[in-house]
Amino acid sequence: QVQLVESGGGLVQPGGSLRLSCAASANILIYNMAWYRQAPGKQRELVARITHRGSTNYADSVKGRFTISSDRTSNTLFLQMSNLKPEDTAVYTCYAASIIQTDREYWGQGTQVTVSS
Repeated sequence: QVQLVESGGGLVQPGGSLRLSCAASANILIYNMAWYRQAPGKQRELVARITHRGSTNYADSVKGRFTISSDRTSNTLFLQMSNLKPEDTAVYTCYAASIIQTDREYWGQGTQVTVSS
């Protein structure tokens, strides 16, 4: 069982920045990881993902504004968010999928990001 604990959410003005963190209880070298978000009344959507090899990809809506990264020494996933827009308001959740046991996937509890003036 892998535990994922997010932090760093909050209220920020449009154009501002936030950095989300996701602390994993396991070695993230053997996981593909991602950030998802879900806004009220909308379906959950993939924001960004990073493979165990370090390859990244992003939703079109956040390209050029968000950066996903990981620190393998501390087993922590990050999402640096810049130039935030009101439409970025959502609960952001960390996700991990094992590359060894392909049926094993884990979710964090989520952290609220609110972009408002």
